[in-house]
Amino acid sequence: MTGGWEQDVLGRPFERLTLPLGSDQEGEVVATLVRLDPPRLASLTGPLRDVDVIYLHGWSDYFFQVELARFWASLGARFHALDLRKYGRSLRPGQTPGFVTSLDVYDADIAAALEAMGHPLEGPPSRRRLVMMGHSTGGLTATLWASRHPGRLSALVLNSPWLELQLGTLGRQALSPLVQMRARVDPMGAHPVVDLGFYTRAQTEVGALPVRGYRREWRPERGFPTHPGWLAAIVEGHRRVSAGVDAGCPTIVLLSTRSTNPFAWNAEMTGSDSVLVVDDIARAATRIGREVTLARIEGGIHDVFLSRPTPREQAYLALERWLIRGVFGRSRGLRRARASG
Repeated sequence: MTGGWEQDVLGRPFERLTLPLGSDQEGEVVATLVRLDPPRLASLTGPLRDVDVIYLHGWSDYFFQVELARFWASLGARFHALDLRKYGRSLRPGQTPGFVTSLDVYDADIAAALEAMGHPLEGPPSRRRLVMMGHSTGGLTATLWASRHPGRLSALVLNSPWLELQLGTLGRQALSPLVQMRARVDPMGAHPVVDLGFYTRAQTEVGALPVRGYRREWRPERGFPTHPGWLAAIVEGHRRVSAGVDAGCPTIVLLSTRSTNPFAWNAEMTGSDSVLVVDDIARAATRIGREVTLARIEGGIHDVFLSRPTPREQAYLALERWLIRGVFGRSRGLRRARASG
């Protein structure tokens, strides 16, 4: 760890910790952990007072969702967000933003973050329960990580996870050999720009942006350029999901009820997912575990927690109900029954 905890760009009471991960051909590699502790009363009496949360952002993204952090903290949880290598706070000059050739690379980022949170992967699990939350590409990464680390998570929360390519299963299968071949020949080659900035515009239209501490250079309006080596890693992740994985814990998938064509601006983008084909994601969600809850949010955008106030409130209510009345309420009831028995 480098330099200990310090004040984050989001301002007090958010803090950040730099996690060194060695180096590669582009120089020093780090991840960055951001934390928000719950208010004292919530930490003592909140329904999630024994829960730690780690959040993984999506592609061309970083953590800035202050309201989301405060939601978890208000329930008593210790909230943490991880800016993965070459994203956001972890992006260093001269690095290719977000570039990896396998999503498994992020195991090192997550392991370093969990160590700092008191959840080391070596040895017995912490007494505190661990929840992983992932958005979009972070949702795909979180799902695959959970399937490789059974028993580590008490719950998995997925916010519009990128579980399938926008071309659908058949389209992905047809495209995959070409993607893999180009990744071998020209991993850092250029792709055509497909992000026209409409998703960022939709967030601005609904009032989700800007927020305190927002850095456009960490989240450009039209996204970072993509490369064949990175796309091959994504397609391989989709192949694994399609073949079936087991997150090994109760999982909730929050999604908009509908998608919108991303290549031409229209007002419907402020109340729909203009990034993913949500019905394909809903189908893919049936292949990530044995206990999966699907919550479709009317009027939600790609990040449902950045939607207009009404769908955003619906998303928070669905998540809170699932956590307190479902996953953690049930486990507490079982523990009480065992104790009284």
